[in-house]
Amino acid sequence: MGDAVIQPPRLAGRADEQAALRGLLLSLGGGMSGALVLRGEPGIGKTALLEYLAEAAPDINFAVVSGVESEAGFGFAGLYRLLAPYLGGMDRLPAPQRLALGTALGLVDGPPGTPFFIGLAVLTVLAEAAQDRPLVCVIDDAQWLDPESLEVVGFVARRVYAERLGIVFGVREPPRLAALEGIPELKLSRLSPPAAAELLASLAPGR
Repeated sequence: MGDAVIQPPRLAGRADEQAALRGLLLSLGGGMSGALVLRGEPGIGKTALLEYLAEAAPDINFAVVSGVESEAGFGFAGLYRLLAPYLGGMDRLPAPQRLALGTALGLVDGPPGTPFFIGLAVLTVLAEAAQDRPLVCVIDDAQWLDPESLEVVGFVARRVYAERLGIVFGVREPPRLAALEGIPELKLSRLSPPAAAELLASLAPGR
């Protein structure tokens, strides 16, 4: 038998969800890529699972961005935060991709780039960042990311294949987000009474 997986108290009752996240990490270790949407009600445990993902993979790089409701009206604000550590790779992009991404992020002057070229540029930049070490991009509270950024990252998530690149979204529902359609998703249900009691006991011991 394999070693038992120790359940942190904050993840009581989430063994299946943890297994799905570990499966994504294993695919990156095997040279592949993957994407996943964690969907659920507010406070149901999405952020705790995303934190578990990072804790379970110390040998993988993570780029973590949380949607900010007050910035939802600033086009590409979230995308800039996600790509900021990797923008040194823009110089190696094909010219159409470099111009499209540069104008979207306000780094160069020029006409607005097409969403297709912006998406390809982001995929290329992130794939290059994952060459030496697998990379997981975590987008928490994706419902508050500006629509332009969410559409681009959703575009990339539907096209990852063998870049050792993972993209995981935490999304509050409702409503559903059209930009994330077609990406595998895992809907979080409410905890069972025993799991809820275990979680409560861990947070407030005693009677």
